[in-house]
Amino acid sequence: MQSGKKKVVVGMSGGVDSSVAACLLLEQGYEVIGVTMQIWQEEKAQAPTQDGGCCGLSAVEDARRVAQVLGIPHYVMNFREVFRQKVMEYFTSEYLKGQTPNPCIACNRYVKWEALLSRSLAIGADYIATGHYGQILQLSNGRYTLGMSGTNKDQTYALYSLTQEQLSHTLMPLCRFDKKEVRRMAQAYGLPVAGKPDSQEICFIPDGDYAGFIDREAGDAVPGPGNFVGADGSILGRHRGITHYTIGQRRGLNLALGYPVFVTQIRPSANEVVVGRAEEVMTKELTCSHLCHMGVEAFHSGDRFLAKVRYGHKGAYCRVECVEEGLLRCIFDEPVRAVTPGQAVVFYQDHCVAGGGTIV
Repeated sequence: MQSGKKKVVVGMSGGVDSSVAACLLLEQGYEVIGVTMQIWQEEKAQAPTQDGGCCGLSAVEDARRVAQVLGIPHYVMNFREVFRQKVMEYFTSEYLKGQTPNPCIACNRYVKWEALLSRSLAIGADYIATGHYGQILQLSNGRYTLGMSGTNKDQTYALYSLTQEQLSHTLMPLCRFDKKEVRRMAQAYGLPVAGKPDSQEICFIPDGDYAGFIDREAGDAVPGPGNFVGADGSILGRHRGITHYTIGQRRGLNLALGYPVFVTQIRPSANEVVVGRAEEVMTKELTCSHLCHMGVEAFHSGDRFLAKVRYGHKGAYCRVECVEEGLLRCIFDEPVRAVTPGQAVVFYQDHCVAGGGTIV
């Protein structure tokens, strides 16, 4: 006799969030299957850090132990090839163009959702679920969107590019909780990862050395040292290579100009890093491409939003203008700091994601 329970595949990273998500779904009556995605380490590689990040070999073992406690099946799925193409190669190529990409956004869209959802539906699952902090809503216009979780762990910014199909098959059971509550629940459930620290670095660069990673990946394609220049083109010193810098950066410039300077622009064609005073890092406009629509079907000139230009940004109010097909200009009410090409700008209305794009 076939069970009437809805089947959900939980992406179990071995961390406390996804583990508690699995517990909550069991309590809600779902048939739960745990899956850990192997996305960048080889099977024989050693876990590089004590906490192992979200996808190292220690993550597999931690997720397996949690599954045993919960009495649910656990599988490891290999997504290394799609992760290399969509995340690691993207990360490297964007840095070489003078951009500062967000690999977690690409991973969420193409690996943690697109690849995992496709495989989960193929094995008969109704949903996938994660330990992200956000809530899935269906608006009066029929579109699915992400509502901000209302906690200091809101993660909707990094999920703005999910499609309607992906959202309709996704559960996020942590939407009502904050991190402290989740850890308390993990202890109450007796989970072995209740005290496991959160991973802080990009998973495939556990030592945090982005430039070193790009050097290894791109080899001779990596540009060497060049000039620090002012906005007027005057040469102010030598830099180590454009992959070492991002917009708004102050530390590590080693420029003794008698006043603080910040990176204001990166010019890969000239191999130059432009620096200026703090006020030169502020701007009232940006343009974005690769537009994604979540809560709205389209953007219209004059629409107003709260826009976030990076994960930790509290947001700033703006209006948008449609420049041409696939290109949007965002004009802020007040100047914002360190708008960075390659990062995402995410637009919110009524605490829900309306859509977003990539800053150009």
